[in-house]
Amino acid sequence: MAQEDPPRPRGEGSRTYAGSDTTRKITDSVESVIVGKKDVVVKLLMALMAGGHVLLEGPPGIGKTTMAKTFSATIGGSFRRLQLTPDLLPADILGSNVYNQKTGAFEIREGPIFANVVMLDELNRTTPRTQAAMLESMQEGHVSIEGETIPLPKPFIAIATQLPSGSAGTYPLTEVQIDRFAMRIAMQYPSPEEEEEILASIDSLDSVSLKPAVKLDQVVKLGEETRSVVVSDKVRAYVVSIISTLRANPSIRTGPSPRATIWLYKLGRARALLEGRDFVIPDDIKFVAGDVITHRAILTPDAESEGLTSEKVVADALNSVPVPKE
Repeated sequence: MAQEDPPRPRGEGSRTYAGSDTTRKITDSVESVIVGKKDVVVKLLMALMAGGHVLLEGPPGIGKTTMAKTFSATIGGSFRRLQLTPDLLPADILGSNVYNQKTGAFEIREGPIFANVVMLDELNRTTPRTQAAMLESMQEGHVSIEGETIPLPKPFIAIATQLPSGSAGTYPLTEVQIDRFAMRIAMQYPSPEEEEEILASIDSLDSVSLKPAVKLDQVVKLGEETRSVVVSDKVRAYVVSIISTLRANPSIRTGPSPRATIWLYKLGRARALLEGRDFVIPDDIKFVAGDVITHRAILTPDAESEGLTSEKVVADALNSVPVPKE
């Protein structure tokens, strides 16, 4: 049995990280353009800090692309938006080996996936072959072209959207492919008050030229700091208990994979750092659990016919698993 970490005094580790000011600048900058979506901004930042990718879902026209573009500008990163269609080939996105007539030699031409923030718009409209090529690159952190391996830039995050399930002309992602995304984040319609605020400032928002709030190397450092956040034995056991409880639920056809366990762990550390702590508490795990697990908890047909949802099953699991005491 692993030796348990020594008890930590309640205030220990809550010193101000170099990253705390960085994260505040990022969220404040995005909020100056995006109205009423601070929770989405925070979750995107957590995914970037933890090295994960995001499925960003919601109805059309609510600003998903604007969110991704603004987020990229704020961190001082490069941005590419890919409108995915059935005729796109892997080389159109990853790059290819082309002949240069001037030099008489072949050269690697990098595709649009070589950016810090890549928006994969309507991912399920492109063919499984192209989907697989992109998801493999996201998983491995590099692209292979004609036998040459080229690393993707750091930091790197892919933000993907999908058309609703069953839409005409779509190629639904498999459960294995969906499992590659660290989080599924839902964007909702703005409230009436937020929509009035959008209208009141629409002219200035349309013309705004957002400057980077931080330097890109500061964002890379955030990722390094995230990996140094302490997770006690009790919190690790809590993470495993949540996943085990869901796998044993008869309403779930396919339970959360070990990737769910890993991303609960990693994103819990990112949330702790955002809160100014260098150690994880159970509330950090609860905060990220819904976005990490719901797209991995596949219900049985009977459960779906009874109106049960993945969100409800995950919430019930969080309520039933005992929370470790400090």
